[in-house]
Amino acid sequence: MVQGRCSAVAATVLLCCLLLHFEVAQSASFTVGGRGGWTFNAAAWPKGKRFKAGDTLVFNYNPSIHNVVAVNRAGYKSCKAPKGAKVFKSGKDQIKLKKGQNFFICTYIGHCQAGMKIAVTAA
Repeated sequence: MVQGRCSAVAATVLLCCLLLHFEVAQSASFTVGGRGGWTFNAAAWPKGKRFKAGDTLVFNYNPSIHNVVAVNRAGYKSCKAPKGAKVFKSGKDQIKLKKGQNFFICTYIGHCQAGMKIAVTAA
């Protein structure tokens, strides 16, 4: 009887591990802007791409002249980061998408206005 319970527990643990592995294996990684990286006129980059929650956006840029800030819709439209917005500045940022709309801008003066912003919807 004890052996049967141990087998059931082991099978459950194995199933959970497989499900977690499947979830991780299904996420994708996207380099924002392609080879050119995170730069001006990036707003059109997401068009034609399909994103899922858990996918990773990779932002490659020169951290001495750019940054990445996760903002809300209002921040995206106004090119202004709301108070408390998460600022990334490594030059090689990896950001996981959450389900729904995800907005990112560069807050260096004039950069967002020059199209250094993206809006991504993740299913």
